[in-house]
Amino acid sequence: MITRSIEKMIKERLFQNKIIILYWARQVGKTTLSKKILAEYAWKSKYLSCDLHSNQQILDYKNPQRFIDSFADFDLVVLDEAQNIENIWTILKILVEIYPEKQFIATGSSSFDLANTLNEPLTGRNFKFTLYALSVEEIKNHYDSFFINDNLENLLIYGSYPEVFSVSENIKQERLNLLSWDYLYKDIFKFEWIKKSSYVKSILQLLALQLGNEVSYNEIGQKLGLNHITVQKYIDILEQAFIVFRLKSFSRNARNEITKWVKIYFYDLGVRNSLIQNYNSLGLRQDVWALWENFLISERQKFLNNALLYRNIYFWRNQAQAEIDYIEEYDGELHAFEFKWWKKTPKIPKAFITAYPDSSFEIINTDNFLTFVK
Repeated sequence: MITRSIEKMIKERLFQNKIIILYWARQVGKTTLSKKILAEYAWKSKYLSCDLHSNQQILDYKNPQRFIDSFADFDLVVLDEAQNIENIWTILKILVEIYPEKQFIATGSSSFDLANTLNEPLTGRNFKFTLYALSVEEIKNHYDSFFINDNLENLLIYGSYPEVFSVSENIKQERLNLLSWDYLYKDIFKFEWIKKSSYVKSILQLLALQLGNEVSYNEIGQKLGLNHITVQKYIDILEQAFIVFRLKSFSRNARNEITKWVKIYFYDLGVRNSLIQNYNSLGLRQDVWALWENFLISERQKFLNNALLYRNIYFWRNQAQAEIDYIEEYDGELHAFEFKWWKKTPKIPKAFITAYPDSSFEIINTDNFLTFVK
């Protein structure tokens, strides 16, 4: 079993009179990780799957005494897929107040926050952790850097969801197709105003085909017969569901720089490739540069999350089409990165270094990418 980077941080925060919330998309390993932690307290621990109707009945917020009494004999309790419980935030608030000496861990997917229908605050009463699909850092720590280099093409084609990563190549496509059109979208359709699943699929496929390029909500809307506001709402939900994320353009000089465009990337490339049903080897593809760019940015997000580092992230482009793939802003400084699949040595755009002379610049390619994603 590959050790998850946030496991140590979760254990360090146990029994501090706070709810631990572990969330992200389905099938990233939340259940596996929570059960692993639970196993260390097996003598006084309890696991409840909130997918089960019987457990939903126990956790009825209208009958608080029932669930309060149910947990009296346990020190550590995991409520898995807690978003399935009505008014779960009210229940968590009650539990942490009644049992300050116990530890409750609640895992949830993208609709977890939506379950807070009564807007019950847990501010200051919870530790929140996000669990991505397997990161390059986690895989490298389990195997070694040689393994990463040997399997780099597989990671760019099939991604790193645990149940996909762990199976043979001939099964990966089957698992990805099931994951993409079942598990990942299960929570999206809980939004009442989403009536047509075809729009979700069509928008995702268009985003997959535009990978690495600026995205126009108007252009997508024209292709689907939707207005740009509706398209943006769909993409907001896809972002909340941890399927895609946006990268905004950076600018401090609006006259010369692009300011309103965004790029949209996928958290997992296997999901992206499943959407367009392209599992071809890299030597047969025209989108290798886009896969590489997406891979590095998404892996960097995993690293920053797992290391609890908070940075503003952007891309940069001016009206003359000079571009920087990725920028991090922290401690008052800009750190620019250019991603190259081939071992090219491009120079930093003159317009950028003129506007931001104190910025650092680094080229990330297949020789040094492990230092970028740790």
